[in-house]
Amino acid sequence: MTSIIINKASPEDWEIIQELGILTFTETFSEDNSEEAMEKYLEESFNTEKIKSELNNPDSIFYIAWEEDDPVGYLKVNSGNAQTELQDNNSLEIERIYVKKSHHGKKVGQLLYDQAVDTAKALQKSYVWLGVWEENLRALQFYRKNGFVEFDKHIFRLGDEEQTDLMMKKTLD
Repeated sequence: MTSIIINKASPEDWEIIQELGILTFTETFSEDNSEEAMEKYLEESFNTEKIKSELNNPDSIFYIAWEEDDPVGYLKVNSGNAQTELQDNNSLEIERIYVKKSHHGKKVGQLLYDQAVDTAKALQKSYVWLGVWEENLRALQFYRKNGFVEFDKHIFRLGDEEQTDLMMKKTLD
């Protein structure tokens, strides 16, 4: 396997983020959710205006994982008011670690996660947190392996459907 390079995304990368977001979210969740819920969520979360706005938010940072010229995954982290919940100045939210199915098991997710931790440390945050769907067993196993513990739950809306996300955090050294 060729090496994976992680680069910080710029606002000009909006189409790459949009395409990766739609593809990876669909690959990961379409089997377990209705087509209507998926379509509504993808339109709300990955429309051009929203992606551009998120990329221009100074409290959100995106990173793209590249295998040569092929974007294979991405990371979105949030601090301050960009966090979806908590908005604790001592924390960094990992909102998304999405990897193409073709690259599952190739350590791309681990590299993106490591980038999130490095970013949190550089921003002098004391912990990282995230929400993960309670039925996404692969992700839960990944986060537990990386030292995350559950501390709460919240409702995640996928279209008109409500799902339970486990909120997990990891204290940094």
